[in-house]
Amino acid sequence: MSDSCLEDFHEDILSKAMHGLRIGKKEMAQCLGFEKSKIEAILNGVVDETLICEMASKLKLDKSKLLRSASKEWFPAPVELFDLRQFNSLYGDMIVNSYLIWDKTTRKTWIFDAGVDANSVSQFLEHETLTLDSIFLTHTHRDHVFCLDEIKEHTGNPKVYTHSSEPIKDSILIEEGFSMSTGRLSLKAFHTHGHSVGGITYVIDGLELPVAIVGDALFAGSMGGGMVSYQDALRTNREKIMTLPDETILCPGHGPMTTVGEEKKYNPFFPEF
Repeated sequence: MSDSCLEDFHEDILSKAMHGLRIGKKEMAQCLGFEKSKIEAILNGVVDETLICEMASKLKLDKSKLLRSASKEWFPAPVELFDLRQFNSLYGDMIVNSYLIWDKTTRKTWIFDAGVDANSVSQFLEHETLTLDSIFLTHTHRDHVFCLDEIKEHTGNPKVYTHSSEPIKDSILIEEGFSMSTGRLSLKAFHTHGHSVGGITYVIDGLELPVAIVGDALFAGSMGGGMVSYQDALRTNREKIMTLPDETILCPGHGPMTTVGEEKKYNPFFPEF
């Protein structure tokens, strides 16, 4: 199962950038010489290419990429890796993702984030005769850990890893540079904070292509809101995700999987590419 809808479009991207730069609707309107109602219309999904471009310039977003988002003409190419599985579950009005990666020889498995639906994960593990080795959390926002205890109960209480700045009960606290391996798989943790204080991106090698589990640091064509620090979110994404090889598969906490190469072409938050 895979989520078929992008998490964000132009209105969401502009809202996140305005919030991150602390630019309100009134200030934006005055700066650009438009009525506030025009700004509000754009932020409600109206497409006015001239105004979108002017807002993009003010917010240091890529104009052409943002217009492509507004036209809804791009969607990332489907990702298919035999040893990578995405699970989607509904949390309020959001669809949240969790991921399962396994070594086909040892059948040992890593889960990334818990989501809301423990049954689908447990049934898949049983059907494929996989053994859950560890659970890795990209961050501890409620939608990503909702059924964590239930998954642990169903799978023999595996170890849970999270960043030291976001401790939860019975978890193993890790820092950037943490690494682990099982079978042919190897994992390394990078601190991609900004959306959350302890956001972690896990880069996994050993599959057919490199994979990065990015949580809410980055979405297809967008990024998580800089709820803690917009500037840190941009910086850590640039330094630790966008520098990965173009073929790296990115697995976000919401929306479809994508690749570094596609994000360079289509993500408005990164005009330098």
